[in-house]
Amino acid sequence: MQTQHAQDLFNKICRLPPEKVTEVEDFVDFLRHRSEDNTLISAVKKLSEKSFQQVWDNKDDAEYDNL
Repeated sequence: MQTQHAQDLFNKICRLPPEKVTEVEDFVDFLRHRSEDNTLISAVKKLSEKSFQQVWDNKDDAEYDNL
C-alpha cells in the first residue's frame, strides 16, 4: 500500500544522511515494539480478569469500586 503520504515520508528519509536514517529506523522499530507490547499487555489483562474476579468482587473491597 503506497499512499502519497508514505511516498513523501520515504522521500524525506532518502534525503537524510545515513546516520539519521539509522535513527529513523530505530525509532520506527521502537514504535512498532511499543505497539506490540501494548497489545500483549491488553491481552494479558483480559486473560487475567477471570482469575482475579473473585478477588476483586467482594464486599470488603466494594468501597474501592466507587473510586
